[in-house]
Amino acid sequence: MRPSQFEVVRDPLWNNIRLDPEALAVVDTPAVQRLRYVRQLGHAFLVYPGATHSRFEHALGAYHLARRALAQLEETTGTRLDGGDALAVRLAALLHDIGHYPFSHALEEAGLPHHEALAERHLAGGDLATRLAQIGAPCETLLRLIQGRSRAPLAGLVSGSLDVDKLDYLSRDAWMCGVPYGVIDVDRLLTSLTLAPGPGGGATLALTEKGLAPLESLLFAKYQMYRTVYWHHAVRSATAMFKRLVRQAIAGGRLRAEAIALATDDALIHELLQADVHGLARRLRERQLAKRALDVPATELPITTPSWPATDPDLVERVEDRLAAELGAQPGGLFLDFPAKEGMLDVDLPLVKGNGTVERLTGLPRVAPELYRAARRLRVFVLERVALEPKRIVELVMLPREEVARRVETGRGLLSQG
Repeated sequence: MRPSQFEVVRDPLWNNIRLDPEALAVVDTPAVQRLRYVRQLGHAFLVYPGATHSRFEHALGAYHLARRALAQLEETTGTRLDGGDALAVRLAALLHDIGHYPFSHALEEAGLPHHEALAERHLAGGDLATRLAQIGAPCETLLRLIQGRSRAPLAGLVSGSLDVDKLDYLSRDAWMCGVPYGVIDVDRLLTSLTLAPGPGGGATLALTEKGLAPLESLLFAKYQMYRTVYWHHAVRSATAMFKRLVRQAIAGGRLRAEAIALATDDALIHELLQADVHGLARRLRERQLAKRALDVPATELPITTPSWPATDPDLVERVEDRLAAELGAQPGGLFLDFPAKEGMLDVDLPLVKGNGTVERLTGLPRVAPELYRAARRLRVFVLERVALEPKRIVELVMLPREEVARRVETGRGLLSQG
């Protein structure tokens, strides 16, 4: 491959994306090509028909923004960035989702390992590992960048408060869904990037003051996208049904978690349809989604809420089954949903002020907690209409995990008073 060889890919969001020789060397490997068949937004296409874009498109977009950011940093700082460091950042941006499951983050919610932890199996073996070795891109260096463990000066471009992943997915998701909520000033943010002394004395990614307004806009866009798209009630209903389907398939020995991590969206749905014990896969395929029996804004709940509904899928499934029995719903036909993403509006990076002084920027401390609460909703979805008392469900969800687990294990009624 000649050093000057490159290709240009047409992209609906960024127009022309230039793939340099190193990117071309890895793009056509099976591990990267699989991402063409993994949708970026899972079941959001059931609500927003245009949301069928793939992880592959997003990977190219993140790579493109990494190239732009690196060029901008060289221009802003007047220094020549280390070639090996810059290459590692570009490739890590391209490969940051290499271990991603089908259907967005649903399977991580279902209890499977996070996709960043699965990146190593792709980077350390197979055709992709061979190509990376040929172009001199150490697997461990890329892995540290992808998993947020790197202390390299440019690591924040791959995993940080202002990484290229966020810049692309917020812009791309809003564009493909046809909503204006995720629009952010990417150009202004990129031109506001600089380098500043980090905690250990070395250089680290930083932002100049002119980037404050677009950064605040990015945080608000993120809140709007979670509230309107990612946590839309029908998207969450489909996600809850899908999680239950996959967990049942794994528990019944019909699917292995290791195989799911290598599957595509369509291949996984095909497998689920082949052994559709309860008809849930067919319902999902035909968009016969569970309906809301309860929908309570988090702003109407206590400020501090227990984490178990979002972090303990095993307990949630047992609670769902018990609630279905107590409320007279069909077995496996009730779903409890209270998604959480702690720190979704956090920012932690140096701010270089106009006089040259550097201070730590920590986001929007006064409004971030309220925005986060405004984005969340506690919901119960059911396949068949049931009568429930919202107050009892809220009281249950507000109980500590240990108490809920004790009630499940002892057979005590979950909705009993006292």
